[in-house]
Amino acid sequence: MSASRVVKAQQATLATRPYATKAREVLQHLAAQPGSVVGGHSLLQRRETVGSMLVVLFTSNRGLCGAYNTNILRAAMNFRRAQTVPVRFVTVGSKGRDLLLRLRQDLAADFSNLPPLPAFLDILPAGRLVIEDFLSGLADEVWLAYTSYVNTLHQVPKLERLLPLQVERRHEPGAAQIEDAPERRHPPAEGPARVYTYEPSQKEIVDIIVPRLVEVQLYQALLESLASEHAARMVAMRSATDNANDLLNTLQLTYNKARQLSITSDLLDIVGGVNALAAQAER
Repeated sequence: MSASRVVKAQQATLATRPYATKAREVLQHLAAQPGSVVGGHSLLQRRETVGSMLVVLFTSNRGLCGAYNTNILRAAMNFRRAQTVPVRFVTVGSKGRDLLLRLRQDLAADFSNLPPLPAFLDILPAGRLVIEDFLSGLADEVWLAYTSYVNTLHQVPKLERLLPLQVERRHEPGAAQIEDAPERRHPPAEGPARVYTYEPSQKEIVDIIVPRLVEVQLYQALLESLASEHAARMVAMRSATDNANDLLNTLQLTYNKARQLSITSDLLDIVGGVNALAAQAER
């Protein structure tokens, strides 16, 4: 099943990446405008003191996917142990939820009953939850813990900050990052930035784009995790099939050797009996 679903998951993941990138570019462009109001948006305000964190953890609902769940859970727990402030979790996937409950971690919410191929609307409740927690002060930072899809054989656990949003593109310390392919890198445009007049106002556009960018990044992490899960399960099942075939061949060879040994032993007994009878007849 994962072999049939992994293609759709890959297509959905790759299809949303340009949208998420363009949304961030629009936000960066707005921030570069004279008199920009982007920096004053609540979702971009960095708190002077971080007193609490919220981690959105993406895992699978089922097992048999190799080290997929183990790797991201280990990364999330290492991140949790490295913090000196309370950390709450929002889980997407029953494997992460079950582990956090066993470890008696603070579980704020669980969104494990998503469809096999979730749509953007399916992740909106989780997006509203993290935005409300950040705006209300329940969380001073919101982080994403998910598995980034690179290819069928390579998936990378990542921890990156979701809120407050970063207008400038830079890497978070300690987070596993994947460099863009050389053909995707574009040199920055030279010269002064163009000044545009926005309708409606720049503030109204920012108020729409910023929350949507948060939701898009959350959805992108979900699709990345889903594609990684199916790829890891497909590879794990292929390895299990190959190991089973190797074991079957080994057992078949062992059986053939034992059968040949039994036949040879029976033939030796018959030949020995015939020789004994012939020697007795000669006497």
